[in-house]
Amino acid sequence: MDELKDEQKNSKTPESPRIDPSGPQHKVPKLSPWLVKLSNWGVELRGITPVPLEERVDKRFINVFFVWFTMSTNLLPVVTGILGTFSFGLSLRDCSLIILFFSLLCTVPPAYFSTFGSRTGLRQMLHARYTFGYYLTSIIVLLNLATISGFGIISCVLGGSTLAAVADGRIDSTAGIIIIGLIGLFVSFGGYRFLHQFERYSWIFALLAIVITTGIGGKQLFNQAETAPAPAASIVSFGGVIAGFLIPWAAMASDFSVYCDPSVSTFRIFAYTYAGLFVPTVPLMVLGAAIGGATANNAAWAEGYAKYIVGGVLEAMLKPAGGFGKFIAVLLSLSVIGNLSASMYSISLNFQLLVPFFINIPRFVFSIVYAIVAIPVSVYAARSFFASLENFIYLIAYWSAAYVAVVAVEHSVFRKANPASYVPEHWDQPNKLPTGISAILAAGLSFGLIVPSASQAWYTGPLAAVTGDIGFEVALVLSPILYVPIRWLELKWRPI
Repeated sequence: MDELKDEQKNSKTPESPRIDPSGPQHKVPKLSPWLVKLSNWGVELRGITPVPLEERVDKRFINVFFVWFTMSTNLLPVVTGILGTFSFGLSLRDCSLIILFFSLLCTVPPAYFSTFGSRTGLRQMLHARYTFGYYLTSIIVLLNLATISGFGIISCVLGGSTLAAVADGRIDSTAGIIIIGLIGLFVSFGGYRFLHQFERYSWIFALLAIVITTGIGGKQLFNQAETAPAPAASIVSFGGVIAGFLIPWAAMASDFSVYCDPSVSTFRIFAYTYAGLFVPTVPLMVLGAAIGGATANNAAWAEGYAKYIVGGVLEAMLKPAGGFGKFIAVLLSLSVIGNLSASMYSISLNFQLLVPFFINIPRFVFSIVYAIVAIPVSVYAARSFFASLENFIYLIAYWSAAYVAVVAVEHSVFRKANPASYVPEHWDQPNKLPTGISAILAAGLSFGLIVPSASQAWYTGPLAAVTGDIGFEVALVLSPILYVPIRWLELKWRPI
């Protein structure tokens, strides 16, 4: 707490950046009067363009921790943990061990990538251009948009179904999803500064709600369903789910540290991000595993799940507390806002890289577009929630592991981990960026072994039939092995 007070006293929080339309590094149209007014109200107008050194003045480094802590202190880790016992049929003990050890490893990439923001002034997908090139980065951006959007949809479903369960049918899941989506949109609209302030305090209510829920329904958690000894394939497959939950955050990591003063040590940003993700995720996933294992043996919980999926189970856990329990359930439903609003913020930045013309569209417009699309998709996804969730997390683990591995090798091997090698002025100059051919080839070729190693509801590869789903592990190991020689040859031909 002393450190937090010192940072508040001595820090200089960045004002909403005033974009200079004449600056060559921005290349945005002249601001209209209404955009100027929004800027004066504190709405961040800077989009994906690099943040210059003079604007990287935020010394409240502890906010990096709070952003990740709030993004992880909600129902998302809980529902991911439920998959282990509810869908994979693992015991609570096996789930807990898998969650712990895979989380220790898979939290490293987002924590490491978070350090790029203050050092380079580049958002995460803009940073990817320095590996995947000006044009081919669009492939990675598209995959990342699908990933972040998917997590946002899951948040809408969780929050909306919980609200519907609290209302006892007076509002349905569709109305609940709309409410959650609109609140998330409002928080993301303000941008970096407002988001940091919201994430700094909103975790308190989410954490209290989760603790109270556990306290009220905790005595039922010991009534775990009996399970057969876990086969190795199930253990490996559930580990892939944990990887699919944690590693994709690396593709948006530097978005939340890009205004930090570069005087901060790399270790400090790494530690804040790692702790912000790991500390809440592991116990909440274990809690989810305990809930999933006990649902089958509790008639009220099973009935709640049949009506309102996860929200129904949580509402049933809180039912003994009466009206107070309903209030806590409402707080639980709102806990996803921290994650949803941060996801919307990164989505708005990613869109500006998808097509060159999109740089001319204000960042927050894409948040509105996403909300309009995500709400009806969330309504549809709620119908087969766990099947959709399991398949989604598996698939994103594959591409995100390949992306993380390739970017890490480019940074550590070919750029010697030197932030100065990323020249911000080159961000929109294709002839001064890598072609991206090496990166796409390495990631793409690795799928030649990933596909037979993958196990999905609609497909099981020949290797996965024996080993379980090891697609994530294959992507993480094979793509960098392929990238080193291909990139070396490319540099002989074009030394950029």
